[in-house]
Amino acid sequence: MSDTNVPNIARNGGPGPPGTATPAPDAASPASAADRRPSVRYEALRFPGCRRIPLTRDEFESSDDRIEYWDARAETAWVVADNYGVHEGTSRRLPHLAERIASVRGAPIVSFGSVTLLVRDADGEPRRAMEADETLYLHPTRSATPRQSLVVGEHDFPDVVLEVDYTTDVRPGKLLLYEAWGFPELWVIVPPEGASPRRPAGVTIHRLRDARYRSMPASGAFPGWTAAEIFDAMTERTPSAATCRVLERVGRALGARQGTGPADDPLSRVLIAEGRSEGRAEELAAAVESLLRVRGLAFRPELSRATASLGDVPRDAVMAAAYACTDEADFWHRLGLPAR
Repeated sequence: MSDTNVPNIARNGGPGPPGTATPAPDAASPASAADRRPSVRYEALRFPGCRRIPLTRDEFESSDDRIEYWDARAETAWVVADNYGVHEGTSRRLPHLAERIASVRGAPIVSFGSVTLLVRDADGEPRRAMEADETLYLHPTRSATPRQSLVVGEHDFPDVVLEVDYTTDVRPGKLLLYEAWGFPELWVIVPPEGASPRRPAGVTIHRLRDARYRSMPASGAFPGWTAAEIFDAMTERTPSAATCRVLERVGRALGARQGTGPADDPLSRVLIAEGRSEGRAEELAAAVESLLRVRGLAFRPELSRATASLGDVPRDAVMAAAYACTDEADFWHRLGLPAR
């Protein structure tokens, strides 16, 4: 049996854009993206940091193991040998960072976590699979997103896939498959705990160009977000002030692409309104105090805190009461409010 809806990697074939069914070759084009897709020898793939186990198709469909890669024909799977908290903790930081970017952008960004990436054979049966560490969709409302497994050729690819190399190394295995299957952008992070003299800590951004991955200094999906900034954000226990400024910058750049901003995000819209109300109340309190002082009227130091509660009272009414009142008690009486 041969794979379907997926590049024929062993024989240098391939489909069109990510997430679409394989189209007929374009005769007018001397070299389509499909023609340029890299070939991969499946039997030569390696998965450092994983242990090899026998796994039939039936066992695969009911397995709860963390499977890096599975091959139905070989009835073999590779599972992560040591699944430490560093690995999971690092990968889970990304959706939290994406949520902050989404609030500034004013449009949702959805994470599907460590979803299974599945290739079916010509009969529709599972043929190959591997598991991503994290997946992000920038346009979830208009993308064909997975409900369970992400089926190559049926669902749209995520805008970003993340792999965490703590005890593993994706380069001789998963990286080659991501490239050959056509995933547009892959981030690989080596956390400080997993660094070595031969492989330093950091983030590498692989972006698909002419059907081949190219290492880039910055993301294409998240405009201007550099590999160094991503690494800093994903290795901080809590986002620093510098990281928050970066997230705001990236969110605004994304929003500029589609004409959205913080006011389009429900939570950000509430916070913006609250901030405006608080700022108005503080400004109004200062104006009342200044006017009473000019008029030579005594007032308690607590008046500033009390007048700050007047955010919902029309400004004209507050200032009229401050102009006409004879003392602090009269000020509140003219507003129809009990003395504070």
